[in-house]
Amino acid sequence: MQYLLLIYMPTDAEPDPAMHPVWMEYTRQLQESGAMVAGDALQGLETATTVRVRDGETLVTDGPFAETKEMLGGYYLIDVPDLDAALGWAARIPSVGAGSVEVRPVMTFDRETVESTS
Repeated sequence: MQYLLLIYMPTDAEPDPAMHPVWMEYTRQLQESGAMVAGDALQGLETATTVRVRDGETLVTDGPFAETKEMLGGYYLIDVPDLDAALGWAARIPSVGAGSVEVRPVMTFDRETVESTS
């Protein structure tokens, strides 16, 4: 089963170069376990653009969707047997002590069902 680990950090958090090796080690462990499917860090809030369509009009604004005290800083997509395994990996994310990690199962669709509706 695949799970998305969404990594949130306080909006006032500054990147700490000393943590880079810790993140690389965590990523290496995920890869070696065979659980890692994908993962990346995201650029800062100042680079975000939000798109909304209301009554047929496209509205584009700088910044994230909502004012918040935490920002989405990155993600890992993992493939593990169950939620307990996903929660175990989430608890080991290097920044979890300063922020939070949202664990979400990825929806899967039957390919035949999807193809028959298109």
